[in-house]
Amino acid sequence: MISTADILQASILIVDDQAANVLLLERMLKGVGYACIASTNDPHEVCDLHRKNHYDLILLDLLMPGMDGFQVMEALKEIEPDGYLPVLVITAQPAHKLRALEAGAKDFISKPFDLLELQTRISNLLEVRLLYKNIENYNKVLEQRVDERTEELQRALSEIKVMQEKLETENIYFRHENKMKNQFENIIGKSDGLKYVLYRAEQVAPANTTVLILGETGTGKELIAAAIHNMSPRKERPLITVNCAALPGNLIESELFGREKGAFTGADTRRVGRFEVANGSTLCLDEIGELPLELQVKLLRVIQHHEFERLGSSQTTKVDVRIVATTNRDLEEEVRKGRFRQDLYYRLNVFPITVPPLRLRKDDIPLMVQVFVERYSRKLGKQITTIKKETMKALQDYPWPGNVRELESIIERAVILCPGSVLQLADKLEISSPAIKSTMRTLEDTERSQIIKILTETKWRIEGKDGAAAILGIHPSTLRARLHKLEIVRPETK
Repeated sequence: MISTADILQASILIVDDQAANVLLLERMLKGVGYACIASTNDPHEVCDLHRKNHYDLILLDLLMPGMDGFQVMEALKEIEPDGYLPVLVITAQPAHKLRALEAGAKDFISKPFDLLELQTRISNLLEVRLLYKNIENYNKVLEQRVDERTEELQRALSEIKVMQEKLETENIYFRHENKMKNQFENIIGKSDGLKYVLYRAEQVAPANTTVLILGETGTGKELIAAAIHNMSPRKERPLITVNCAALPGNLIESELFGREKGAFTGADTRRVGRFEVANGSTLCLDEIGELPLELQVKLLRVIQHHEFERLGSSQTTKVDVRIVATTNRDLEEEVRKGRFRQDLYYRLNVFPITVPPLRLRKDDIPLMVQVFVERYSRKLGKQITTIKKETMKALQDYPWPGNVRELESIIERAVILCPGSVLQLADKLEISSPAIKSTMRTLEDTERSQIIKILTETKWRIEGKDGAAAILGIHPSTLRARLHKLEIVRPETK
């Protein structure tokens, strides 16, 4: 609401060429209490004064020499952008009243004017004008607030978009991490060496590239192979694995490529090989270095042309199989010694991944120990909650020639024999001195000596009930393959 004090503080301009009229109006307005009163006898000054002071009301005489009130109102319209003319005209001509209103004046007063009527009309006009100005100010404030709020909302929207993008990125990251966790759930460790192996596996997984996984026995090469398959487009089908070292030489071909009924003695039924079973999936050839030379040619053909024939069949079978091979052997050395085909090695060695031995991943040992202890404690219904620092140090200092497989066996045995809640090792971990190490024979030397010893005892008879193969507990063809690989030749008899 507009108060009387607000009205009395309004600014008023009196425009009249007659000084007496101006004086009369000033006295009347000041007598009522108006404080901001200005006047001019020159109508040409009105626009400049109003432009400078923005009067709330202009008392304008219409009949003035040089520039009448109508011309003044036309000039004021150019100043007021909204077209509002705060003008009360003073005239003695009745005909001018309607014309003045049409020209934009808000009211009129007739000469000679009644002071009470003039005071009332001025008060009413100023109240309306101040209300109008308040509304304008409110609108400006509102517009400013709307602009500010709009700017705030735009900033908030921008922040929301940034947060949304960040959240989407984090979701992608966490989905990726969760996926990696699921893919690598059986692979324990956070060392840089292992991270690099997993990075390499993740890089090659989406392709159909042949992968060769290298590493010592017990490092978990088959787990890396499984992870590659589980991250590949072929993951909907099961990974097929063949352990080339576990099968007798005369059965490996049948196992890999299948056979027809009657293909050889004992082949009473037709059998589908692992390559056919793995069609559309991944075939893991575990310990590929143990594959006999005569089968390496056939494997090379499958890798190159994706086709083969079953044993006893002349029909060619086409397959779509991805090969992931593992070995603990130095295949380059095997190639130099003539035990492995060079062309097959090049076909397999497209994307090699080397799994580091556990002795180079000592930082992973505490985590592995914790996982193995929890795993076997749960299986055996035990509560083993503590591992002494001395015990962990001993585990980390040991070189682990059998790698993760040996560590797991040691922990399982310790959990079985542990009487309380503190893990106690059942085995004494001893590190052989360099002098002892230098005199130790390799596994191949030990194997060669044992085979020669048995062959000597059986007078180099391989097959039969009392043959060397039966005594060693292996198939005769396997023993022959080992003789070839270890370069064991029967001495000439004199």
